[in-house]
Order: sequence, then C-alpha cells, then structure tokens
Amino acid sequence: MNDQQLLRYSRHILLNEIGIEGQQRLLAARVLIIGLGGLGSPAALYLAASGVGQLILCDHDTVELGNLQRQIIHRTSTVNQTKVASAQVALHDINPEVACIALNIRADAAQLRELVGKADVVLDCSDTFATRYAVNHACLIQRKPLVSGAAIQFDGQVAVFDFRRTDAPCYNCLFPEDSVAAELRCATTGVFAPLTGIIGTLQAAETLKLLIGIERGLSGKLLTINALDMNITRSMLSKDPACNACGSSIS
Repeated sequence: MNDQQLLRYSRHILLNEIGIEGQQRLLAARVLIIGLGGLGSPAALYLAASGVGQLILCDHDTVELGNLQRQIIHRTSTVNQTKVASAQVALHDINPEVACIALNIRADAAQLRELVGKADVVLDCSDTFATRYAVNHACLIQRKPLVSGAAIQFDGQVAVFDFRRTDAPCYNCLFPEDSVAAELRCATTGVFAPLTGIIGTLQAAETLKLLIGIERGLSGKLLTINALDMNITRSMLSKDPACNACGSSIS
C-alpha cells in the first residue's frame, strides 16, 4: 500500500483483526452485488469506502423518484438513469481507487454463473424470490460465499451461506422454492427506510469479514430484526438433507 492508502484505511489497519494484511486482502478482492436498491445502496457504499478492489454492480432497473426514500446511493439528479450508472458515479466519488463494473442487465442463469465465478463473495440484495433462488443456485454450484438480505415493512433479515464449506445450508434450505410463499415487494407493501440501511450495512460487514478471513459472524446463521420494536434474534441454520438444491440426493 502507498502512503495515501495507509492514511485512507488507517482506522481499519489499527484494528488487530484487520491490520495491513487484512486491508490488502480487501484491496485484492472482487465482490458481486445483485441489486442496487435499498440494500445494495448502503452495502456498496461501505464496501467501496472500505477499499474492496473491485465491485461488480448488477441491476437492470432505472432510478425512480420513489426509490430515493431509501436507496441512498442515488440522487434526485440521477432519476431516470440506470441504477448501476448512478451507483458507479457515487462510488467513484467516495473512493476512485475502487473499480466499479456496471452491468445494466437482468442476469439469466448462465450469466449469473459466470459472474459468480469471478467473485470472491456475492451479495444478494434483490427483491424477488426468483432472483434469490437463482443466485443461491449459482453460488452453490461455484462454491462461493453468499450474503443474503431482505427487508419489507419493518422486518429484515440477513443470512450468510458459506458454500466453501460442504456442510453449509443454502437459501433453499431456509425457504424451500416449492413452498407456498407470498411475493412481498416494497413497491406494493412499503418499507421503513432506515431498515434497508441496517440490513445493507450488515451485509457489507459480513462481506468484509469473509474477505478478511474473520470467522466470527453469521455464517450458517439467520439474523432477523423488527425495526418497529427493535427486536433482534439470531438463529442457527441447518443443512436440509431433503433440500432440492443442496440436499444429499443432489449429485
């Protein structure tokens, strides 16, 4: 690291758990962020500020006025721009050393598999079950850690599925794809703005720890938060042998 980097990341370097070696790991890392909305916004901002070397931004949507209540990476001036382009500019302003690759696409299964294969950690910041299952499958196939987040109304959750471990549960173990689940989206049900910041920031924190090699955290666990009562719970997750994504019957 040069002198400017030592100064920029000095507060990380002062932490025994990170130090120069940990910061260098972040500088060399590549992270894929699926979704640049309420969760992807704070996650991307903190990952860029922390010096993650490359951020791959994937989102097919454009910025709308109704997004600005919670999607803090975007600005009034970027309404009608693609979210990835808007985010790319904001992230460059925070840390021009971070390479931000903007992909204005709705990635299909083949594209997801390719993108996941290039990443060290994947953040699922999407808002549909279809995307979450597709990202889970791609990460499972490529054995890449997945940091999953969701927020609706006043309820949020974060889980880490570290597929580098053969005993790791997957998203489908937690929410089976063939189960009956209501597709709730903030566009129709609403979401408490600060909640998306809390969940997205937690996703960034878990991502940084995975990249550095800090094992303490949410790997194999589910953290849920109700922002109305401010109740927070953490539960252990177990691999489901009958899971149709990662179960023992899957070859």
